Amino acid sequence: MFNGTNCFSDSVAKGMQGKSLLSINDLSHEEVWKIFEVCSELKKQVKAGAVNHLLQGKTLAMIFMKPSTRTRVSFEVAMWQLGGYPLFLNSQDLQLHRGEAISDTARVLSRYVHGIMIRTFRQQDVEDLANYGTIPVINGLTDLLHPCQALADYFTIYEKRGKTKGLKMVYIGDGNNVAHSLIYGAVKVGMHITIACPREFQPLPGIVEKSKEDGKTQGIKICVTHDPYEAVKGADIIYTDVWTSMGQEAEAKKKVDILRSYRVDGDLVKAAENKDVMVMHCLPAHRGDEITNEVMDGPYSVVFDEAENRLHVQKAILALLLQDNYK
Repeated sequence: MFNGTNCFSDSVAKGMQGKSLLSINDLSHEEVWKIFEVCSELKKQVKAGAVNHLLQGKTLAMIFMKPSTRTRVSFEVAMWQLGGYPLFLNSQDLQLHRGEAISDTARVLSRYVHGIMIRTFRQQDVEDLANYGTIPVINGLTDLLHPCQALADYFTIYEKRGKTKGLKMVYIGDGNNVAHSLIYGAVKVGMHITIACPREFQPLPGIVEKSKEDGKTQGIKICVTHDPYEAVKGADIIYTDVWTSMGQEAEAKKKVDILRSYRVDGDLVKAAENKDVMVMHCLPAHRGDEITNEVMDGPYSVVFDEAENRLHVQKAILALLLQDNYK
């Protein structure tokens, strides 16, 4: 396990070269901690003003079927800081929107670039790019999963607390793509996780049940409940996300009405009965809906540290997957 020292495991690093990152569930425990180890080292370097052009001469195709602030900026800056070239492609830049098969796109891009990051709606599109291409594919977000976000979240917790094992995270709100990746990630880092959500917006049972089974040997508790105040008792981390994900605007009013009692406010934070509780949000935030200004800007919030770590974690992912011989 990563202990803050610069002792990279060549076997894990070499084993990750050329791999795709489609889901945290696909990573081993060792690979997750390798990402955190490399992330910590690269973050220290950039804070010290050091230049580490590990990906000089490499190009990352960044496909955006959904617009983004953090995903685009963090990946673009990450590639630039590593000496590579980020190539931004929106839906109108590609022939996909005119009916080209994604399998053909994957094969062609594999001849031009060294890796693909895609932010899209369907998980199947990410899977198809990886299956038909011959270069690493990174899931920048789908309606099902958001692995890069969850990795940044767990790295932030490790950075702030010095551990993840045995801590309790409580996710409040819509059991969405972020919730799914947090559930998968909890098993990898040894954390307990409770999802407090309405019955209408629970995480997918298959993901919950698989993670429960995978976490049994470590004694990891994964729960879904409907009472946010009961759920947060003893929480080390309270996490929330927007109630209406991109592409779900038509059901926004219905979701707001149902989720109103799942707002993270001062009273809910106090109910944790933990003076060291941390509040997290993956952003963008709809202030006043899922989280109040008092909490978002308050002493328990690590929201903007979490946002910054998207950059550093994704640099580590890029270095491990795209670099020819990272040590």
